[in-house]
Amino acid sequence: MTAAAPAPISKAERSERAKRAFDHLAAPQDALVLFDDQFIFYYCGFAFFPTERPIGLIITREGERILFVPRLEREHAQQTSEAERVEAYPEFPGQRHPMLQLADLLTELGLETAHIGVDHDGYLSVMGYDGPPLSEVLPGARVSRVSRALDHQMALKSEAEVALIKESAYWGAQAHRLLQDYTRAGANETEVEARATKEATAAMIAALGDSYRGQNRWMSGAVALYRGQIGPNSALPHAMTTGATFQPGDTLVTGAGAAVWGYISELERTMFVGEASAEQRRFFQHMLNMQDIAFEALKPGATCASVDAAVRAYFEREQLWDHWRHHVGHSLGQRIHESPFLDIGDERVLEPGLVLSVEPGLYVPGLGGFRHSDTILITPSGMELLTDYPRDLASLTLS
Repeated sequence: MTAAAPAPISKAERSERAKRAFDHLAAPQDALVLFDDQFIFYYCGFAFFPTERPIGLIITREGERILFVPRLEREHAQQTSEAERVEAYPEFPGQRHPMLQLADLLTELGLETAHIGVDHDGYLSVMGYDGPPLSEVLPGARVSRVSRALDHQMALKSEAEVALIKESAYWGAQAHRLLQDYTRAGANETEVEARATKEATAAMIAALGDSYRGQNRWMSGAVALYRGQIGPNSALPHAMTTGATFQPGDTLVTGAGAAVWGYISELERTMFVGEASAEQRRFFQHMLNMQDIAFEALKPGATCASVDAAVRAYFEREQLWDHWRHHVGHSLGQRIHESPFLDIGDERVLEPGLVLSVEPGLYVPGLGGFRHSDTILITPSGMELLTDYPRDLASLTLS
């Protein structure tokens, strides 16, 4: 845990984000209209669960933030968001569709013929939602997608954001330690996950105080789990929980993190139930080598593609392509996956302030998966490891 529990993102920082959003755009826009719940939280602090009822955020060139919500969310938005104004419509689908009412609001603001930047041209299809695009209900406006530019702004983390991610990494490691301590042959996956997560979350809440909030849709509390990546099933990078019982000789792939005021981290380790076989040790060492290669390649001025290319060269050199499944990593912060991606097809330049997962993996059908994931920060001189957990075989072998 950090010396003092980090504070949530300040109102001043969120307000400044909204104003600076326009500086990231390739072409001038008169206003932004955003429907993605993560952008809405990023710019005005309103955390909510998306449903079929559209929610949107208007940001004017002057930085005014206007939340457009269904009636059932009005008090929630007024009490918890930092928007300067909250406007509510009755219900979806209602007698008059909410998108038409949003067009009325934009017309009231004098934006009916404006240049409007959007993350999506209308609300996303969530839980049965159906509706017209913004460009259709506001035909006089020039609507352009600007989500890539906003993703870039979101990817460059402030000191306050990094502090929250570091706090998340600390509690993720505590949860993982409990997960490792409680895992043994004959124990049940679901019971071990639940026990570790419950105890770590209770410790985190006690340490951070009654004001602590998670505010993250992907994670609640301090979490450690297997997601079904146990034994041969660990060779499936995105397996799902099966309620397995741990067996001697199992290869295990874990996941851990914590939600802290909307921000998360990623910690994953490969472990073994009992002494690893020669084949398990061989692939484990290859995995460590690949992660070390990625760490060495991560520095400002390099491209995301160059990091993936360096690891791919190792796959080629060691003839491991049969065991390749995915790129090296991705940005993260509010979302469990954000852009940019450490992928051969992403030529974006690494900049100080980027927070990324580093997780090259090997997957051997019948034997298991081999993947560590660590969260790192790109600094002016290189990279900083934000997660702190043993990586070596001896530390990850369970008796």
